[in-house]
Amino acid sequence: MRAFITGGAGFIGSSLTDQLLADGHEVVVWDNFCTGQERFLEKANAAPGFQLVRGDNLDTPALTRAMAGCDIVFHLAANADVRFGLNHPERDLQQNTIATFNVLEAMRVNGIKRIAFSSTGSVYGEAKTIPTPEDAPFPVQTSLYGASKLAGEGMIAAYCEGFGCEGYIFRFVSILGERYTHGHVFDFYKQLQEHPAFLDVLGDGTQRKSYLHIGDCVQAMLHAVYRGSARDARHRVQIYNLGTNDYCEVKDSIGWICARLGLQPELRFQGGDRGWVGDNPFIFLETAKIRALGWEPKLTIRQGVERTVDWLGANPWIFEVRT
Repeated sequence: MRAFITGGAGFIGSSLTDQLLADGHEVVVWDNFCTGQERFLEKANAAPGFQLVRGDNLDTPALTRAMAGCDIVFHLAANADVRFGLNHPERDLQQNTIATFNVLEAMRVNGIKRIAFSSTGSVYGEAKTIPTPEDAPFPVQTSLYGASKLAGEGMIAAYCEGFGCEGYIFRFVSILGERYTHGHVFDFYKQLQEHPAFLDVLGDGTQRKSYLHIGDCVQAMLHAVYRGSARDARHRVQIYNLGTNDYCEVKDSIGWICARLGLQPELRFQGGDRGWVGDNPFIFLETAKIRALGWEPKLTIRQGVERTVDWLGANPWIFEVRT
């Protein structure tokens, strides 16, 4: 197939690009390089079935032209700045919700009937059911990021119903691994390089979170898409939680990071049970649905954290471009 990937130069997008090319497919990467990195596409650039198009999802005419001739869209581009979302509330609306509408319109014009979408476990807000299944009732939204992704999910479902599309919505926990460019491991590693004697930690360190390695994430997405599990669904949409069957406390992750670096810093907690407005103190998703298709993660959370630390150590340039 010929796949179109929005945000294809990013952490998840470039990893998906490499896997699709390895599986023998053609790939068109669409990216505005706001956070994407050209270095992530070095391997893809050598593949005959690869094309890079620079552009923004808010430029609908250019997006529509670039998408022509593709068979499926992997819509991964988004503003993922959950922590500072309240500083620029319009960004989530523009880059996540309106951008998703533009992608769907470009698909409709081009007659493309399949879409895979990177959503988030944040749409569950502070869920009462733990682990949280896909059909859990939605509580009040606690972050602009989660709300914007939920709106994107709704539009995808409506387009699948109205225009006969086939939709795969993946609600991720936080993703770790090679090419990781933002999140708690990145922040802690950077701090420890600057001042190895102490580490400032938002919250009290008891926040419980689940994580998934990038390799397992990509394999889960493709496992569902290759099987075509949405074709026979009642509304031609399937929603899958993606994560490991476990969680850890922030203090656990700090311990693994420090052990990997051979450090014993003083931990300076900021207090409270969360790091910022919209930070869910307990995220743990039920993943029985994707596992029922035969997928299983290969790495534990600790292994994912350790491999992330190793990659950051081998690629110090990422801190210069992601300041």
